[in-house]
Amino acid sequence: MSALTWITVGSLAAWVWLLLGQGFFWRTDVRLPGRTPPAQWPSVAIVVPARDEAEVLPSSLPSLLAQDYPGRAEIFLVDDGSSDGTGDLARALAAEHGGLPLTVDSPGEPGPGWTGKLWAVRHGMALARARTDAEYLLLTDADIAHAPDSLRELVSAARSGGLDLVSQMARLRVATAWERLIVPAFVYFFAQLYPFRWINRPGARTTAAAGGCVLLRREAAERAGVPDSIRQAVIDDVTLARAVRRTGGRIWLGLADRVDSVRPYPRLGQLWRMVSRSAYAQLRHNLLLLAGTVAGLAVVYLAPPVAVVAGALTGEALLLTAGAAAWAVMAGTYVPMLRYYRQPLALAPLLPFTALLYLLMTVDSAVQHYRGRGAAWKGRTYARPEAAP
Repeated sequence: MSALTWITVGSLAAWVWLLLGQGFFWRTDVRLPGRTPPAQWPSVAIVVPARDEAEVLPSSLPSLLAQDYPGRAEIFLVDDGSSDGTGDLARALAAEHGGLPLTVDSPGEPGPGWTGKLWAVRHGMALARARTDAEYLLLTDADIAHAPDSLRELVSAARSGGLDLVSQMARLRVATAWERLIVPAFVYFFAQLYPFRWINRPGARTTAAAGGCVLLRREAAERAGVPDSIRQAVIDDVTLARAVRRTGGRIWLGLADRVDSVRPYPRLGQLWRMVSRSAYAQLRHNLLLLAGTVAGLAVVYLAPPVAVVAGALTGEALLLTAGAAAWAVMAGTYVPMLRYYRQPLALAPLLPFTALLYLLMTVDSAVQHYRGRGAAWKGRTYARPEAAP
């Protein structure tokens, strides 16, 4: 057999294993677990870090203000050095819509060794401690819109399951052609790296959260030293979940039904920056891991369509058959995510092209890191962090 045939057979074997042995990552039925309303509703502090979010705040903040929560809840929006009037807009929206109490404050520039978002979260948590006796913290991004019962359902799930951290992967916006091509794949790849079923097993090694929507028990946060213990994290949601689990906390992660991101990414460049800003950090800034990732993506995602074309041209039946089978399994595992995002199933065979884009984004992330630009986001650049004490 030719080298390409061997590679393609290996790709097919990898897809059979991914289909059956990777926690059924491709299924989209991991939603909030069974829950019973508590007899007494605990108080909750909602912490919203916000930097230059005037574009999305009118679509997201009113949904938090309108939460139908039977207990006490208060919102702390932390204006992280915005230049677009985010703080003033938040106050105006609260005056217009009413609802839950809103406090808007600013922490100033991040302290040494802190990423901007975690610095803002730290300030919001400090405000919550000073002004409330909240048992839970809802950490949610400024672009996340919540259904009116979102907080109630999160708290019910946490209480019913004895969970210290409950996180939902918000449904991202999918409106333009580039969003349709890239966004569902983003969640698909995330689930492949962090299968939700594995994460939700007590004591599991696989650990992650989705930073847009995290309900965190205050006692668990204090036990884990959060956020100080993770202050340098660029991928803060996964690092947060690991810190909570490392100190004995129970966590849960799944897909959301009525928690949505309203942030638009209409152009490829915006999506590219969204992925590449943290892709190399995910690989621990390690060139060997980068090389392995590039090789793995090429073998698993790119080899099947190449094999189909080569097999059709050369008449090599085994190459064509193995390539077509691997491509079919790949597309089949992507179908549930496309259904979840209500997208045409015709996009499933295009997953190799999307994977190629993600491969290039990952390489670009490494290139930007070694150019000294690190993880850049909204005017801030984070170089490779040193080990935290």
